[in-house]
Amino acid sequence: MISRGGHRQDKKWRIYQNESLKSGRCSSCDPQGAVTIRTTQFITNRLLNRRQFIVTIFHPTRANISRSELGEKLAGLYKTEAARVSVFGLKTKFGGGVSTGFGLIYDDEESQKKFEPKHRLVRSGLADKVVKASRKLRKERKNRSKKVRGKAKTKAAEPAKKK
Repeated sequence: MISRGGHRQDKKWRIYQNESLKSGRCSSCDPQGAVTIRTTQFITNRLLNRRQFIVTIFHPTRANISRSELGEKLAGLYKTEAARVSVFGLKTKFGGGVSTGFGLIYDDEESQKKFEPKHRLVRSGLADKVVKASRKLRKERKNRSKKVRGKAKTKAAEPAKKK
């Protein structure tokens, strides 16, 4: 019996590469395995008080490496605090084993807070996340306040009362 796709329906397609791959795990995977870090295109950016580089990570026995662990290793490599290291844009090559990303090492906390994007400061714990009402709620408040004039606008813009 042939289907539209051109293959037989009664035949089951299976992958028999390795017994350990059937369970979804790699037999040679070691979560604490060796990791090699190589930095390229290293630039000292005096205007932004930072050093910037492309980081290549070789992790043949691991699925990947966390950004926090990578930051600690880079801090040890360049003799600085782990809090001053910012790593982002990590992409794992197809097939695994190699990841590339971008790294920044700021000279001081002041310049890091000044030049680093807000979302990365929140991730690293240097800034607090701004908590605001949902987009739909903000639009509803705006439209309620448009229906009235004068002092009543502020009252209409307040959150709706729950019954």
